[in-house]
Amino acid sequence: MFRYHALGGVSVVAIHAALLASGGIAHAQSGEQKVLPPVTVEAPHPQARRAARKPASQIAAARRRPSPVVAAQNRPVAVANTTGAGASASLGTPLAVARFQLPQKSYTVTSKQIDETINLKDPEDAVKYLPSLFVRKRNDGDNQAVLATRTWGLNSSARTLIYYDDLLISALIGNNNTNASPRWNLISPEAIGRIDFLNGPFAAAYPGNSIGGVLLISSKMPDKPFAVAKETVSVMPWSQYGTKDTFVTSQTSAAAGNREGRLSWLVSANYLDSYQQPLTYTTNGTIPAGTTGAFPALNKQGVPADVVGTGILAHSQQTSANLRLAYDVTPLVLATYSLGIWNNHQVSDPQTYLRSTATGAPTFAGISGFATGKYIWDQTQMSNAVSLKSDTKGVYDFDISASSYNYLQDTQLNPFTVAATGTGFSPNGKITRMDGTNWQNVDAKGIWRPFGFDGPHEISFGVHGDRYELENPVYASSVWNATSSTGTGALYSTGVGETRTGALWVQDAWKLAPALKLTLGGRLESWQALDGYNVNTTTTGAGVITSTTAINQPGLSSTNFSPKASVSFDPNKDWNITANFGEAYRYPTVTELYQNVTVGGVATFANPLLKPEQDFTGELNIERKWVDGRVRLTVFSERTNNAIISQTNLVTNPVTGAQTPTTVVSNVDAIQMQGVELSAEKDNVFVTGLQLFGSVTHVDSKILADASWAGVNPLTNRPTNVVGKRVPYVPDWRAKLGVTYRPNQSWAYTVAARYSGKQYSTLDNTDLISHVYGAFDNFFVVDMKIHYNATKNFAFDFGIDNIFNEQYFLFHPFPGRTFVLAGKYTF
Repeated sequence: MFRYHALGGVSVVAIHAALLASGGIAHAQSGEQKVLPPVTVEAPHPQARRAARKPASQIAAARRRPSPVVAAQNRPVAVANTTGAGASASLGTPLAVARFQLPQKSYTVTSKQIDETINLKDPEDAVKYLPSLFVRKRNDGDNQAVLATRTWGLNSSARTLIYYDDLLISALIGNNNTNASPRWNLISPEAIGRIDFLNGPFAAAYPGNSIGGVLLISSKMPDKPFAVAKETVSVMPWSQYGTKDTFVTSQTSAAAGNREGRLSWLVSANYLDSYQQPLTYTTNGTIPAGTTGAFPALNKQGVPADVVGTGILAHSQQTSANLRLAYDVTPLVLATYSLGIWNNHQVSDPQTYLRSTATGAPTFAGISGFATGKYIWDQTQMSNAVSLKSDTKGVYDFDISASSYNYLQDTQLNPFTVAATGTGFSPNGKITRMDGTNWQNVDAKGIWRPFGFDGPHEISFGVHGDRYELENPVYASSVWNATSSTGTGALYSTGVGETRTGALWVQDAWKLAPALKLTLGGRLESWQALDGYNVNTTTTGAGVITSTTAINQPGLSSTNFSPKASVSFDPNKDWNITANFGEAYRYPTVTELYQNVTVGGVATFANPLLKPEQDFTGELNIERKWVDGRVRLTVFSERTNNAIISQTNLVTNPVTGAQTPTTVVSNVDAIQMQGVELSAEKDNVFVTGLQLFGSVTHVDSKILADASWAGVNPLTNRPTNVVGKRVPYVPDWRAKLGVTYRPNQSWAYTVAARYSGKQYSTLDNTDLISHVYGAFDNFFVVDMKIHYNATKNFAFDFGIDNIFNEQYFLFHPFPGRTFVLAGKYTF
């Protein structure tokens, strides 16, 4: 029976009596600047609103406080705007950065910019033009979309943190592109108010998983009644190998909310029906005898991998809903609760390109790989999050939050193999399950302002705890597609285990002078992995178990301290120079340690003896600001010891010639990545309403040492060397350039281009063949969008993603030219 953990699992730790900080500026201000410019916040924010109406008793108490008085003109002004603040709204300081005096520099996109410039079909589309970021989105409705950053690639889901308000939607259960992908699906596109990205592990408030960065997604909490509904349709003609078709996705999203007295609420929902292009292909080492229709090909390493058909060719139906409540316990204390639920029903039916030379009929030719692309997958997952925050802007403030995520149902049903002849499948099969997998996070944070708001010292501190539990059995079934939710057969394999982390952190933002700020911090973490257990079996070609091996994996533990430092200097009101340094530890995830399983045709072999990554990152930022724009140059360097890197290669069965994508996980002794990032955005360039935005990033990555490497070149069968080779999944160049023209309030026209350079996916860089299934290609993609506000309530969009139909692989084939139509009505 499925195990339901929706209500359990959140344990709240004891909280310090210290309290959290208000919104101050994130960098030192020049002594020349007497009045700060307004900080524009696109979505209404309860904290900013409550601070503006401090009761008389609170004011009187503040007057009696012995701390130095801060001049009113030195306080930042928060401006709430329900409709956005124009093209330059993204230049304001994010609320989270101001509240906690975070040292990171940020990039922002607002809901108004998203509406006007991005073909938004899924929440993750919103970040596509932010500097250095790339989302591995294989299709509309993809539930395996990993965020890549400037130094970490598409296999690094556990090296970024993504929050939706107080909910961590990063799935730190693993570090991969499948079950560890962020839970974007819990977010309705129409509920997004603002997205901020913070680079690097420079804030003590965040764990070592922030080495790639932190993405903060804020919802639109309303001040008055509102409702919005949007319908989006995308159409993608497709022609690759033997598949020629048109794939259509329709999406309906809606949101509504209101504020009634102390209570504000926001409810959002999303339904997506997506027919997807082939996500994988079935390959074979040779063309089967007695068949035609195969496409002769090599794999990324030059080994024969003839394409004989599709693998995953899926139809996905997804429904998600989210409820968020905010209640003013007092005018200066806010309680929130959010509930999210997501359901996915996905069916995949592979297509063979092979034809029998004798009969002309389609055939699988006995290639068992087709069976991995045939499945029925049902998922239901739920999240809960609560928080309690104060915003006194006094000596103390606090922030307490807890969240829980639970797999209520997660079953994938596959036939075990193909039938001996024709295009049928064996009646028996496999049941891959993850229901029962769950995790919890709890944080208690405080801020002490010993000299009052905007004083020379602002000391923040906190305690953190998390727990991640994996349950991933694979059972045999006698009838593969008729298995009930409670039916299980013999155990083919299982991977279970748990990780726990506890942490204490402290940070002092110290204004040495009006134009100079020093931020020092540190994070002490204690991590352990326990109760790891694996069962593995060998079977006959028909699925009969011939041997079983059960292993109780050893427990692991590590305690580490991570120092942080930042110096920010404002030569004048237009310039800022910031230097950041951070050490961080990224601990192995429970799936990297214990998950041995084949999902979607990819076999994964875990490593129960992994060591934590130790990361050192430094950067220097030089920034010039205007009222409607900015330019920033960042020079960065990063070294990681014991880097946990997985790589996927095609493994050929020596008897049948069938090929299975296989992923292995290992520690690499030392890697280094250094480079430069230049980003800029400016409104009203040459003519009023013309905005330019773009970035270019160059990364020189290198493997410094890997004493355990014992790989061979698959073509020569000779040992290879990895020292001096490029780090897998990190492209040498990334660039983005876009232009938006807003001639008036009704129209916005956008054209934007994205480029990614060469990247390798093997440690020894032997994957030299490009534009084949499994390769990681460079690509140049151009998008366009026309946005039209027809009336006060109606808006329409027309766009084209990948205008020039660039065909490229990032292991999977990525979308071609896609036409997008959307209509939105705001009540």
